Amino acid sequence: MRDDICTIPVSEVFEENDGCPICRMRNIVEERILTYILGDAMMEPDVRIATNKSGFCKEHLNKMMNRRGRLQLALMLETHIKEVNGNIFSKKFLNPADKKAGKIEKLSDSCFICDKMNWGFDHMIETIYRTYEKERDFRNLFDNQPQFCMPHYQLLIQGATKKKMPDYYKEFSNNLTRITANYSKNLCDDISKYCKMYDYNNNKGNETDWGEAKTAVERTVAFLNGEAFKE
Repeated sequence: MRDDICTIPVSEVFEENDGCPICRMRNIVEERILTYILGDAMMEPDVRIATNKSGFCKEHLNKMMNRRGRLQLALMLETHIKEVNGNIFSKKFLNPADKKAGKIEKLSDSCFICDKMNWGFDHMIETIYRTYEKERDFRNLFDNQPQFCMPHYQLLIQGATKKKMPDYYKEFSNNLTRITANYSKNLCDDISKYCKMYDYNNNKGNETDWGEAKTAVERTVAFLNGEAFKE
């Protein structure tokens, strides 16, 4: 599988300036891999060998089921199930039940798409640090983002080090914290307004009175879970 399927220029992600850029980056990588696995991947024997061994997690199986490319999925499942039968169920006299259970557990915990996503995602996180350190235009893009979700704030702040960013570590950390804290405070105001709109003394008001508070619950859940918010 080509590495460029799993990676994209990080500046393109940050140019959109809408929601958490890391959520957006993750979703773009996932979309690329899903499109690839149900398309060109069928022509690459090494991909089929890998999917036969690792299979797919529940989430990605369901996502592929809901996309075009049912035949491609069926072909991958056909050879994957053959792999399962050969490694687990065809040696019933040689492998005791606990060993079979162990193999099934290992298989259940693996996913070809998750592995590729994690590889591409990790590389792009490292690229963010390098690009922030070297390019002023990217620093401006980063510093003017509207938000970072909590899980990705944690990921970025833990991964950044003075060794990786000798010149801009402090600036990076301060701006990342500023952006996330400001968004969190705004969410707090919006969710408080949402709750107050249900106070009987307010008579719930008109929809036009709600403003941004109308989507406060959905945005707060997305912020805490690390999910891109969609209206």
